[in-house]
Amino acid sequence: MARGKRNRKLVPECQQALDQMKYEIAAELGVPFGQSGAAGAGDAEFAGELGSVAAAGSGSQYLGNLTSREAGAVGGGITKRLVQQAQQTLL
Repeated sequence: MARGKRNRKLVPECQQALDQMKYEIAAELGVPFGQSGAAGAGDAEFAGELGSVAAAGSGSQYLGNLTSREAGAVGGGITKRLVQQAQQTLL
């Protein structure tokens, strides 16, 4: 029983912000995520620029060269940052 795509965003408008966060965290960790050629060295200070360049073609990128550890580190970084933002909002 295939139900279709299950990773739907509850707020679709947040997709661009989540993509930006994903590229920033990947750059901070030095993960070659969404980089093509000499697009950037993965420096944290260039994370914003990397995100805007990579987000333009999001969805059509091949990410099969990432290890499970790298992909998990990016996902864990996103979760950690979202939890920190929620805690700051509640305080």
